[in-house]
Amino acid sequence: MPAHPSLPLPPRPAWSWALVPAFLACLAAPAFFVLRIPWLGWALLAAALLAALVLERRRARGTDAAPAGARGLPVAASLGTAPAVGIRRPPSLVRDLSLVAAGLLVVSAIPLKAELDDFAFVRFGLGLGGAVAVPYVVSRWVYRDYAIRFPWRGGGRWTRFQWTWLVLVLALGWLILPFYFITSGVYTNWPVVDTPQLIARLFVGVGSVGIWDELFFICTVFALLRRHFPDWQANALQAIVFVSFLWELGYQAWGPFLTIPFALLQGFIFMVTRSLGYVVTVHLLFDAVVFLVLVHAHNPGLLDGLFLV
Repeated sequence: MPAHPSLPLPPRPAWSWALVPAFLACLAAPAFFVLRIPWLGWALLAAALLAALVLERRRARGTDAAPAGARGLPVAASLGTAPAVGIRRPPSLVRDLSLVAAGLLVVSAIPLKAELDDFAFVRFGLGLGGAVAVPYVVSRWVYRDYAIRFPWRGGGRWTRFQWTWLVLVLALGWLILPFYFITSGVYTNWPVVDTPQLIARLFVGVGSVGIWDELFFICTVFALLRRHFPDWQANALQAIVFVSFLWELGYQAWGPFLTIPFALLQGFIFMVTRSLGYVVTVHLLFDAVVFLVLVHAHNPGLLDGLFLV
């Protein structure tokens, strides 16, 4: 996609009142996906946007007397006119939280029960695809701030540590995932896959959702929150959304003890590498083990020699 020069991010204070609306917006995820109370999720998103609007208006009143240059904003932005082509607008908490809210509303509109029939593939494709596409389209063509991007290659060639981490991901997945899925019984949250066609569908489904996870939770939610908060706070907030979605998808029981560190690590890796391609590779390797474990759990004897459980 075309590159656009970006304005440097403004100073991000260690703590600010802006955390309140951001936290409310992210709490909508467990309301939608864990508690499954839609009206609570809607109320939290509405409260988040209202609180963000109040904060921005108070901040604007405090800076109205200062010239645009003193506030570090382009003159066009300070006058409320549209920015010139190729120039991003300065970050706005209201706009960015509205993009997060739009994605959450689209995802929450579909049931996330893992199914492998044709209708389920269409449902997931439209719902998950829309959750990425809608914020991106609004950011680029309505807000015109280019806040969401998908940097595939990021910072260049992978380092030796990055290649080593890929091996460790496979090893950790092989050691932990069979024990988790089988001893907790959560593998039953996924449909039985006992034919070649169903196994193939499971492979496609697991991989597709894994790629979407990085497009939405990391490149959208995390990237938007980083425009306003220190990296560790933005990462913790996106993890709330990430883990809540995985819970409804089927990673239940003591699954959060696995998914919370995974979500935080993915955010940290993206922050360091600036590479969507790398975080997707990490996720797909992990999901490859998930796929094999699910096949193993539903078909005793088929892959017994591959796992310890």
